Amino acid sequence: MKLMKQIVCGVVLVGVAVMMSGCLATVGSERWCQNMRDKPKTDWSASEAVDFAKHCIIK
Repeated sequence: MKLMKQIVCGVVLVGVAVMMSGCLATVGSERWCQNMRDKPKTDWSASEAVDFAKHCIIK
């Protein structure tokens, strides 16, 4: 019974991780660019700013 509970918990955790990763927009996609435009500039990391410039401004 304990092993079954561990297996079920593991499957649930993997499922949640897969669903969460599917929600993220790919860097450079239109959705990602729009999300970055909506996000306050003070919350951007340096790498996000570089990626935004590369993919959303200079295409």
